[in-house]
This record gives sequence, structure tokens and C-alpha cells, in this order.
Amino acid sequence: MTTDPLVLLPQLDQATDRLLRTAATLGDAAGPSSLPGWTRGHVLTHLARNADAYVNLLNWARTGVRTPAYPSAEARAADIEAGAGRPLAEQVEDVRAAATRFAELAADMPASAWAATIEKLGGREVPATIVVWDRLREVEVHHVDLDAGYTTADWPDAFSQHLLRELLNGFGKRHDAPTLILRPDELGHDLSLRPAPAGDDAGDAAGVPVVAGPSHALAGWLSGRSAGDNLRVIPDGPLPSVPAWM
Repeated sequence: MTTDPLVLLPQLDQATDRLLRTAATLGDAAGPSSLPGWTRGHVLTHLARNADAYVNLLNWARTGVRTPAYPSAEARAADIEAGAGRPLAEQVEDVRAAATRFAELAADMPASAWAATIEKLGGREVPATIVVWDRLREVEVHHVDLDAGYTTADWPDAFSQHLLRELLNGFGKRHDAPTLILRPDELGHDLSLRPAPAGDDAGDAAGVPVVAGPSHALAGWLSGRSAGDNLRVIPDGPLPSVPAWM
């Protein structure tokens, strides 16, 4: 899956439409989400403020004027808490309006602005081109977190496979990640988390567990969005423990 923002923007529009349709059916925003300590209102408020945060980053890329996504991690958390208790209709309209602000600004970005360097929360420098993928990931993953019938199985295949590779890349830089081999059903080759011997069956022979299943289930398991009940472990046994994603 590409990170080209012009390619991803239509996919983001579709993902946002799916999210808004689900949100409109919730009844109220006070019900629990699948995230510990967060109601559905917390999730929806986060999605709205996240869109505004990415508007800030696009403005930074377009103008060259430093405009952080959030003033601070503390301000981000406070905004989510402050908005979480609002009525559902207000929450849905907030998400819709914020998503529209982001979509309109992204569509109007000059080509040169996408090459600008910006900073994410925490100070990590990234190219502006990554912003649309980041927003798409937020929408798709937190749609699942609403715990309202949308699951990782509803993720488009391209999104699932891109997220899976991103997760592998991120966990591969961590000292607390396990060594294992993933075998996505849709691919004709294995993917390694941490260095492992080459070859289709090398993981089995070396004692490294192989976890097989659909890409969406693998990505959902690694991201903490599914328990991995439909995954297969080779040799037969329990799923390895993986650390929290983020």
C-alpha cells in the first residue's frame, strides 16, 4: 500500500464515511469502548481532535510556520476528557466537521508542501506525506475501538497489509518484542518479527513460532484490536505474548 497522500485521500474519505455511519447508530456516547477507561465519547472526541491536530501539521507543511499537532500531551488528554461527555449528535457532528476541515486542506495542498518536514507529538521528524496515512490508520483502528460491530475483518485488505508491515517494522525496533514468523494467508511468503532463518519452514525448524492467518487478524492481534482467536500457531500452542503497541 502506498503512502502517496493523493492516492490515500479517497480511501480516507471512504473510511470516514464508514466511521460516521457507525457512530450515528450508537444511541449515546456514554457506553464503553474497547479501550480501557475510555467511553465511546472519548474515542469520538479523540478522532475529532486528531483531525484538527493533523490540520495543524498540514498548515505547518504548507506555510513553514511551526504549528504543532497538539500544544502538549497533557493538553491532548485534557481536550479528550473535556469533550467525552457530550451528547452523541454533537460528537458525530464534531467528527464530521473536523474530518471535513482536514479533507479540504489536504486536497488543496501544493505538491511542494508534501515534501516538507514536520514534527509529530514527541518531537519525531517526519515528511508531511505521512500525515494522510496516519489519519487513515487512526480512523480505521479507532472505528474498531468503538466496539459497535466494526471489526478488523472489515478493514480493506490493502490497509490491513500496510498496517501489518508497519507493526512489524515498529516492533522490530523494540527489545521487548518476541521473535516470531507471521504467515499471512494472502501472501506467498512469510514475514519475520526479529531476524529469523530464511526459508518457508525455517521458523518451525529453529523453534521460532509461526503465526498464520488473514492479514487483518494478524494486524489486529499485534495492534491489540483482536484476541487472535482465528490465528493458527505452528507448532500447535498458545499465541506468543506481544507488548502493547501504543
